[in-house]
Amino acid sequence: MINRASPYNRHMLRADNLPLQLYHKAKTLMWDPRAIDLTQDARDWQQLSHEERDILLRLAAQFLQGEEAVTHDLTPLLLVLRRQGDLLEEEMFLTTQLFEESKHVEWFARWFDEVAQASPPAVESSAYRALFMHELPRALDRLLHDASPHAQVEAIATYHLIVEGVLAETGYRGYARALGERGLLPGTTHAIALVQRDESRHIAYGLHALTRLCRADAALWEALMARLNHLLPLALEIVRDTFAPYGDAVPFGLDPAEFVTYASNQFDHRLRVLERELALA
Repeated sequence: MINRASPYNRHMLRADNLPLQLYHKAKTLMWDPRAIDLTQDARDWQQLSHEERDILLRLAAQFLQGEEAVTHDLTPLLLVLRRQGDLLEEEMFLTTQLFEESKHVEWFARWFDEVAQASPPAVESSAYRALFMHELPRALDRLLHDASPHAQVEAIATYHLIVEGVLAETGYRGYARALGERGLLPGTTHAIALVQRDESRHIAYGLHALTRLCRADAALWEALMARLNHLLPLALEIVRDTFAPYGDAVPFGLDPAEFVTYASNQFDHRLRVLERELALA
């Protein structure tokens, strides 16, 4: 039974609610993937070496397929919040997140059409397939028949902390190192910064939701840690797989060890935020 009494009868939204603040930021920071100027990017692309193009194609393909996956898989979480009936501000924020995930799909699809002028290559990493084709949809689809706090914790940990908070953040680092520091593909660099800005709100919401759930039931911390410890090795393997084809000659002089360390640090940072928030409860 859906409880509609609470949110629709309270007359006002909670202005100090973090998800509502993130919702307002999403409105203020709106951007359009069609407005990004890719003129110089198309020129720069022609000057890149085969290996440099190859790694950018691989990275963009991971992002495109990942953004498609998270766009497909977010809705069950929105339905869970609807059933709970007292989390209207969180529902409102998630509508902006779903919209933004769709924009990210649009952006990366446009990049392949107008800059690379190529179809996305297949993502060959078995770890990537395990995370995006099995772990992510299974955790989110579970919410369609199991809306328990335990199931919510596993879904949000998978989506917001591992996929967005570890993998996507590491990918942005790759773009910054390969392109931003060299002044290459300025439209692409700008768009990636906008995508990252969107994702920072998504991660902030995920941390908020996990804090809310774990405050209500301290036993969920153990479930959260079990889920994160299960998924982190997959995420780190995906990072390693991205660089594996190039051996010691990684394009743009990128250092695979730096990115594995960066991914691990992102994980540790999110965990510290959660620990700090729960300690204040």
